[in-house]
Amino acid sequence: MQNPHILIVEDEAVTRNTLRSIFEAEGYVVSEANDGAEMHKTLQENKINLVVMDINLPGKNGLLLARELREINNIGLIFLTGRDNEVDKILGLEIGADDYITKPFNPRELTIRARNLLTRVTSVSSEPEEKSPVEAFKFNGWTLDVNSRSLVNPNGEAHKLPRSEFRAMLHFVENPGKILTRADLLMKMTGRELKPHDRTVDVTIRRIRKHFENHQETPEIIATIHGEGYRFCGHLED
Repeated sequence: MQNPHILIVEDEAVTRNTLRSIFEAEGYVVSEANDGAEMHKTLQENKINLVVMDINLPGKNGLLLARELREINNIGLIFLTGRDNEVDKILGLEIGADDYITKPFNPRELTIRARNLLTRVTSVSSEPEEKSPVEAFKFNGWTLDVNSRSLVNPNGEAHKLPRSEFRAMLHFVENPGKILTRADLLMKMTGRELKPHDRTVDVTIRRIRKHFENHQETPEIIATIHGEGYRFCGHLED
């Protein structure tokens, strides 16, 4: 198997060089980008497995670029930034980052987190896409289209879901009314076990709920069961 390819998106040359040295010493293929335009060019020309990106960038900042990266399947994203407050961290994870590390950073910690994330990303990409005996699930005027991995609202507008959101929604509609624990959801979404203080599931559920928020006729599709997990409360059509 070809060595994983990491893209560093960082406008400070010294930091880019440091990161390149760290990752190349681990045996990874490394590319660099100074801003969003260079990032997209590199993504078009290469098969990138992991993006390590700062938030403060010229032009589009890292938070805006993260939204665009979410549309790409099987690519990991780590924010490596000087923004160290809790609000920025939660926002970064909510937008779609897999991990958030603040500067100054420990090189050993960075390589361990990168390796763990690459293991998940590459193992998921080597698996066949989710197969379901049902091509679409209809509920409360909405449709989850399994083939296109899209959520279609009552107005007919389709929104392609990132991998984690799609896997969570598919698990919900395949288990209507059943309480799904965070550990169960995280395993379905990422293939990894739940650890203390891991908010990946909660952030993903929050992103899913945003699709329904602008439709007042839609009831609370995903209910929080305190101390246990979440439950899909939609009414599936036969």
